[in-house]
Amino acid sequence: MNEGAAAALAAPRRVVSIDIFRGLTMCVMIFVNALSEVNGLPWWTYHARERSNVMTYVDMVFPFFLFIVGMSMPLSVEQRLKRNSSQLALWAHVLLRALGLVVLGLILANTDFCDTAHTGMNGSLWGLLALVSAGLYLNAYPATPRFRKLGPVLRGVGLVGVIALLAIFRRTTPHGHMAWLDFNYPEILGLIGLSYAGASLLYLPTRRWRWAPLFWFAISTAFCVLNTAQRLTYVDNLSQYVWVFYNGAMISLMMAGAATTTLYLRDGAKQPPKQAILLGCGLAVVALAAGAALMPLGISKLSETPTWALWSAGAAMLAFALLYWICDVKQWTKWAFFVRSAGANTLTTYLLPDLWSFAIGAIGFTWLDNRWNLGTPGVVKTLVFTAAILALSRLVTRLGVRLRF
Repeated sequence: MNEGAAAALAAPRRVVSIDIFRGLTMCVMIFVNALSEVNGLPWWTYHARERSNVMTYVDMVFPFFLFIVGMSMPLSVEQRLKRNSSQLALWAHVLLRALGLVVLGLILANTDFCDTAHTGMNGSLWGLLALVSAGLYLNAYPATPRFRKLGPVLRGVGLVGVIALLAIFRRTTPHGHMAWLDFNYPEILGLIGLSYAGASLLYLPTRRWRWAPLFWFAISTAFCVLNTAQRLTYVDNLSQYVWVFYNGAMISLMMAGAATTTLYLRDGAKQPPKQAILLGCGLAVVALAAGAALMPLGISKLSETPTWALWSAGAAMLAFALLYWICDVKQWTKWAFFVRSAGANTLTTYLLPDLWSFAIGAIGFTWLDNRWNLGTPGVVKTLVFTAAILALSRLVTRLGVRLRF
């Protein structure tokens, strides 16, 4: 066995490649979200349009994130149970985490609908104050004598702020009526929160069975196939806040991630790298082949078709296998310095572009919005913006801003 492989086996349970994988996914997510405002680029640089039977690399970014959430699930559950063996506390954590993500998603999804006259402020200011309040509540304050007293006060101020801002929010419906939040689309964070709740309902009761994630991956994929084939039409009439499994596609992506983790880690130790990588690549080939076989059902992110989910899962498995070999086996990690903070401080990094957008919207600064929005200059502008957000993520992480549930 070579030295890199031996070191990988002897290393602590922390899998560096998961953090780097998460950081790279965050980097691409920031880039493609900003790039969507740039015109005049090839079709494959945007999300595939509705009713188009195709998927682009942009359509795979959100699935990759769901996959990584699933990868982290077995590890985070195990660590939490080591700190507190209470099953009730574990379920409370899951529910609060899902609820928090849904609330954050609803804040982001509703800022554009804010009625300035009835809310008392424009949407940008409302969104900025809401995210800052949420940040005060969610921040992991250092365990110093000062913050043992100050931390709970700041969390209390943040919680009161979020509740107050949600209470005063008003929007105008298409029919001209006053209304509260629009719950139709909970944004990406809300979708992740609801899917996390659904995946937890399946995973937690069966977590002691090593192959449970693989089983649930297969079951949720089969459910997605039946739903897409119009054999389970009743699902379309269920509220997404009640039926958190949706059509099965997002749950299957999370379970694919959890199943991948079980191939690389078992009983508190890393598996032999060659065996783990071969199994991971084998599972990826199966997912890609199954996706190809299901192409008659369509390829669409918006419709959450099984081929979209399976091809995204297969691609994520192959990408992680490569990163695992580079980062955990060969221990080549210095190259990933620019995404390490984004991978370790993900929620904070995710919200930074929105905080920037709300801040400049609140003061009415629109100079950048109206420049370099076409072709190559727009791509350069987007690259600079992405680099700036990653640098800001690194800075705020060093300053101790780390949002966690």
